[in-house]
Amino acid sequence: MKQLSNLSFSLLLLIGTISLNAQEVIKPAPVGFDTVRKDIPHGKVETLEYKSKTVGTNRKVSVYTPPGYSIDKKYPVLYLLHGIGGDENEWLKQGHPEVILDNLYAQKMLVPMIVVLPNGRAMKDDRAIGNIFDSIKVKAFANFEFDLLNDLIPFIQTDFSTLTDQKNRAIAGLSMGGGQSLNFGLGNLDTFAWVGGFSSAPNTKLPELLVPNPGEAISKLKLLWISCGDKDNLLKISELTHNYLIEKNVPHIWYIEPGKHDFVVWKNDLYLFSQLLFRE
Repeated sequence: MKQLSNLSFSLLLLIGTISLNAQEVIKPAPVGFDTVRKDIPHGKVETLEYKSKTVGTNRKVSVYTPPGYSIDKKYPVLYLLHGIGGDENEWLKQGHPEVILDNLYAQKMLVPMIVVLPNGRAMKDDRAIGNIFDSIKVKAFANFEFDLLNDLIPFIQTDFSTLTDQKNRAIAGLSMGGGQSLNFGLGNLDTFAWVGGFSSAPNTKLPELLVPNPGEAISKLKLLWISCGDKDNLLKISELTHNYLIEKNVPHIWYIEPGKHDFVVWKNDLYLFSQLLFRE
């Protein structure tokens, strides 16, 4: 894994270092980072439909394009995944990534990127209704890997002006989406170079299955981020992965932050994680 040597000094202070041995002091997002500002340019959010051969139906996806988006430029892409009770609108309704990112762009703290917010429940009736823990619905989250790789990514690359190589593609998510991001990102190292798990849920694979070949992960990943709130009942899942990565000498950012299993934590994670993406 290449180190983030060209990040500005202030950004390194913000997130600490990629440490194998200790929790670094990491400065959380400042007050107002998620407040709408009327005095700055804003990106665009739209909801589209794509044909999913994996599921056998058309599926909805929300897409955020940054301020000043132009088809004359190619952009890297972040796939940002929701939790077990959400859909393509969960981040937009509760986390407001469009606000967080707009504010960061206004401060020139981000590499311009497209953010894709899919429905990670790959089944024909993918609504978050009824028993969201039903085994069929849980299985649909695992099946989303095939929908993502074979249907959604090609659609985004056709409909938007994107860079299409591995080093310009990231995946991250919260809770169930955090587990998906680790499973799919680390399981497809030729597709994703930037991987983030926020408060990852029990769907996360055992670490020896996530990273069966540490050398390959080290050589192909640009960034591996694992974070969780210190009062989150799921903390042990992230700790298990973190400890394995230490044992195998796989560089990663390990961030335990104040908080529970909620969007207070996940918005802060997005604020920090997004600033690291697509930098050489």
